[in-house]
Amino acid sequence: MPLETVSELRVRYAETDQMGVVYHANYLVWCEIGRTDFMRGLGTPYAQLERDGVLLAVSEAALRYHASARYDDAVHVYTQLRSVRSRVLTFAYRIVNAESGAMLVSATTDLVSLSVDGRVVSLPSAVRAVLERAIDHLSEGVKR
Repeated sequence: MPLETVSELRVRYAETDQMGVVYHANYLVWCEIGRTDFMRGLGTPYAQLERDGVLLAVSEAALRYHASARYDDAVHVYTQLRSVRSRVLTFAYRIVNAESGAMLVSATTDLVSLSVDGRVVSLPSAVRAVLERAIDHLSEGVKR
């Protein structure tokens, strides 16, 4: 079970502005890639959750920009699950330049569990158990 996943990306031209610098909103897209890779690594892909009637919507996002990524840079998105509550998940991200190791962005997102009709609902117990085990693994790793 992953404590942290690493998603590998390369900055596409469409993600940059006229100066060749990544447009700030694209970092949120990269966080989404990190989250979906993390969930898939747990054996709980987003697509399956949605087929089971569970939607996860971003309710809060916080990003701190440390440096800029540029066109054709290799980028790594490190993703961890920080907390699991009955209706909310919190993820943390570190987005770094894969070659230099320079921190580009640090971020967190909260996701709320919704029913298909948009009502806030508790996460299914089986899903919550898998996510809580990931948190337990993270806690064990920190203690060592």
